[in-house]
Amino acid sequence: MVDLEIQDGVAIVTIDNPPVNALSEGVRNGLSEAVQKADADDSANAILIICSGRTYIAGADIKEFGKPPTGVSLFDVHDAMEGASKPIVSAIHGTCLGGGLETALCCHYRVAVASAKFGFPEVHLGILPGAGGTQRLPRIVGVEKSLDMMVSGKPVNARFALENGLIDEIVDDLFEGGMAFAKKAGAESKLVRVRDSSQKLDEAKADPELFDRFRKKIARKARGFDAPEAIIQCVEDTLTHSFDDGIQAERERFMTLVSGAKSEAQRYYFFAERQANKIPDVPKETETIAIEKVGMIGAGTMGGGISMNFLSRGIPVTIVESNQEALDRGVSVVRKNYMRGVKSGRITEEGVDQLMALLTPSLSLEDLADCDMVIEAVFENLDLKKEVFTKLDGIVKQGAVLATNSSALDVDAIAAVTQRPEWVLGTHFFSPANIMRLLEIVRAEKTSKPVLATAMGLARKLGKVPVVSGVCPGFIGNRILFKREVQADKLIYEGATPWEVDEVIYNFGFPMGPFAMGDLAGLDIGWDAESSRGETEIRHKLCELGRRGQKTGSGFYNYDPETRAKTPEPEVEKLISEISGNLGATRREISKEEILERCLYAMINEGARILEEGMSQRPSDIDVVWVNGYGWPVYRGGPMYYADTIGLDRILAKIKEFQAQDNDDFWQPSALIESLVSEGKGFKDMA
Repeated sequence: MVDLEIQDGVAIVTIDNPPVNALSEGVRNGLSEAVQKADADDSANAILIICSGRTYIAGADIKEFGKPPTGVSLFDVHDAMEGASKPIVSAIHGTCLGGGLETALCCHYRVAVASAKFGFPEVHLGILPGAGGTQRLPRIVGVEKSLDMMVSGKPVNARFALENGLIDEIVDDLFEGGMAFAKKAGAESKLVRVRDSSQKLDEAKADPELFDRFRKKIARKARGFDAPEAIIQCVEDTLTHSFDDGIQAERERFMTLVSGAKSEAQRYYFFAERQANKIPDVPKETETIAIEKVGMIGAGTMGGGISMNFLSRGIPVTIVESNQEALDRGVSVVRKNYMRGVKSGRITEEGVDQLMALLTPSLSLEDLADCDMVIEAVFENLDLKKEVFTKLDGIVKQGAVLATNSSALDVDAIAAVTQRPEWVLGTHFFSPANIMRLLEIVRAEKTSKPVLATAMGLARKLGKVPVVSGVCPGFIGNRILFKREVQADKLIYEGATPWEVDEVIYNFGFPMGPFAMGDLAGLDIGWDAESSRGETEIRHKLCELGRRGQKTGSGFYNYDPETRAKTPEPEVEKLISEISGNLGATRREISKEEILERCLYAMINEGARILEEGMSQRPSDIDVVWVNGYGWPVYRGGPMYYADTIGLDRILAKIKEFQAQDNDDFWQPSALIESLVSEGKGFKDMA
């Protein structure tokens, strides 16, 4: 794993631990031994640490988290490096992350190729950099920039690293550049220890509002998480503690976090997202189809947003609409969305022009004939979609993937109207499609393995998180969402207010509750004035009154026209009470506990049914869908993970209690939950 050789007066320490050179026990042991040997070797004037393969050290070995420590500790390795009598230089390529960056910061110098990335992503696992990162990074890049890096978890590029002192030089060739710098450092024999630097800390001390300002800036995104505040406290220590005391406090906070329930859930999710990529009956080596040109049917919100995913990756798109006005409007929206990036500095106007040049507007389906993949994003109507696919079947070349962006409809029925159902599948993008990471890939009965493998690989190329779903109404996400909506509505008819329900769901960790979410999406989605049922359904009644959500300034809530701030509307409570009477419901006080249990346990029970039917490959896939597509708090792992933390026996008992109260089929317990409880198991035992 770690090799040592002397060449031209430089001790070259090479780490080779594929695939990402993680700091496993073997690497730590080897690195410690190699540094000590090199430091004692009189034929070497400097030490160069370099990694084989595609990356520098990309972090700690996450599989060791929570296990008893073995081998040489990373702290001992760092002490040996920092205390070496000869200058140590790290030559960095690929990703230098987490424990890898902490190791590089213990070197006296760092050089990198221009494509290298640097960062501390630990916050995404519910922890903090636990091997000196919170104490060394502020001393080299400054307090505010180090807070940004560690609390966001986002990597920075080599140019940022050079401009802020994180590296000393950008080199063209990793080995040759590293060797040249090491020889120069060896000749000068100057040891620069990051831990001894204080200038950046002194600058921060002159800004007493810095930490309060930063806390306010991250308050919304950090809500519910423990790691961001712990990171801030560690960085605060750099201004008031000695380096060694800061290291000790950092370690204590790290251990508290890593043993906590939130970090455990976030680490579970880390692996769940990667597991979702694996399809048991589709081998990794399955041949895929090259997607070099895409056709998009529909230039509305979804069609335009989906197109942007491909354009941003350099894949040409031909977008088709039924009339010129809709086509022009759709293309204009795509350009406007890209222009927002110009204002924020993410892209230049020239870059926008280059992206838009890849988009070909058209009014003819025939222009899709030579596309490698065609995605339909027309109105959510099964007959309309079947009509579109019937036409596509006679136009698009053989060997092209045909996809429907349906959010709930029968993909098998859509595929059946073609002469090539094995080339058809669902690609359920989430709105806004150019931003949301989740992509439900719906595997129809006859979808071929190469087509499925192509869609999965393409999703990853687009930066999406793909999850395979079987064909069922609503697929995985919306099917579960519907059950929560049913209970949310019943709760307000029985006595809770919409804002009470929303508050409970928000406090659980969701970005908003079901009624605020309805207002945001638009209450008139799927509503028809001619068949409206305002006497028995509150959403219909609100639409009849023109209260259709944020876009009209009122829905369940009233909205400030400037700030979009929402306030409860007493009149809505009166309307709900009237509908309750029409339904014969008995209104009563409902506890926050009951609100939470009925909303979440309905979701869990339906998730279990989805597993029973084989519509989801595994419980963790359901969690990935809900974390990425619906705002389930990642520090609670997902609905199926959460169910195991509560205990399926307790959940089953509550479901039966609700069933007895309602005396209807809604709360019929899933056979899977009953089976797992009888065996003393949980969803985790199905993985």
